[in-house]
Amino acid sequence: MLAEYALCVVGIYSCFLTWGLLQERVTATPYTSALSPTDPSGAPVYFRSFIVLNLLQSLLAALVGAIYLFLFRGQSLGPRHPSVLKRYFGVALFNSLASPFGYAALKYIDYPTMILGKSCKLLPVMAMAVLVHRATFPRHQVAAVALVTLGVSAFMLLHDQEGKGGKAKGAASNSLWGLFLLGINLAIDGLTNSTQDAMFKTYRISGQQMMVMMNLASALLMSAYLALPWLSNNELAVAWAFVNQYPAVLKDMVMFAGAGALGQVFIFHTLGRFGSLSLVTITVTRKMFSIILSVVMYDHRISLGQWAAVAVVFVGIALESYGKKAKKQGAGAGAVGKVELVKEKTPVPVDSVKVAAASVAASATGVAGKATRVSKRRV
Repeated sequence: MLAEYALCVVGIYSCFLTWGLLQERVTATPYTSALSPTDPSGAPVYFRSFIVLNLLQSLLAALVGAIYLFLFRGQSLGPRHPSVLKRYFGVALFNSLASPFGYAALKYIDYPTMILGKSCKLLPVMAMAVLVHRATFPRHQVAAVALVTLGVSAFMLLHDQEGKGGKAKGAASNSLWGLFLLGINLAIDGLTNSTQDAMFKTYRISGQQMMVMMNLASALLMSAYLALPWLSNNELAVAWAFVNQYPAVLKDMVMFAGAGALGQVFIFHTLGRFGSLSLVTITVTRKMFSIILSVVMYDHRISLGQWAAVAVVFVGIALESYGKKAKKQGAGAGAVGKVELVKEKTPVPVDSVKVAAASVAASATGVAGKATRVSKRRV
């Protein structure tokens, strides 16, 4: 179990660090051609058709997920009755709505505030699970979430202050409206993750089945949006014209979508096997560990306060691991206790002369044996 979780962590980190670099390449690097290196105004040309880019990623992720599901897992697409499909489209819609609120929030708050808000993503996931899906969490898990959130938030805040000479520059630009939009973004993210958890428990679907169906649902929603030029500002035609004029962007788009698709294999496997809280813990700590990696590789410095924040995060992760281990040991001990109790209650025939009594005792033994098997299954 630990090795499987570690593999998921490595897979998510490596795929999405690469994905981030490719995202910057596609969206933040100007493209040139021999005929037209700039637009008519003389400014550099950037790819801005983000919905088309996300559509390509969803289609490729659905394809990769289907190949993995059919060839390597030998599974079907899972239940597809109307109630399940409705939940898939609901989650896909939530997932699509979250990003626009995040981008809108950046117009009114500074980027460090956005990062700090994202560092607290564990809290809305847990809150939505409790409020919407009536989930309950053990105390050790609540404490672990609080520690990880506190540690990551402190680390990112101290990192931002160190980078700006100890001054939280831009804090005055944070408005209540921007914080409100950020709150909506986090709430939708929390609702998305908690709903996915509920679907895993209710419909017994696998992570790969969720990956394929969610990406297909997202692709359908984005296709419907792009099919309405008056709503999408003719984005599909604009993207097609850009690719024709700057063919190099197509290679970058496919590489970006491919890295995201491979990353989603690990994402949804983690989601199905370990739950949304474990997944969000990986994602919110990824940036912190990437900063630590840069410290090791490039001899950068981080403050004593940041090392203390890292320690708090590890305490939270250790507490969560200890709680899971203790729960498994308690469940195992409970199973043994129930089996022994059934055995003690099993009547044994001691008088061989009384055939009728022996027959009754034998039948009772058979019933007790069934009870033992039932108790094992229930445990």
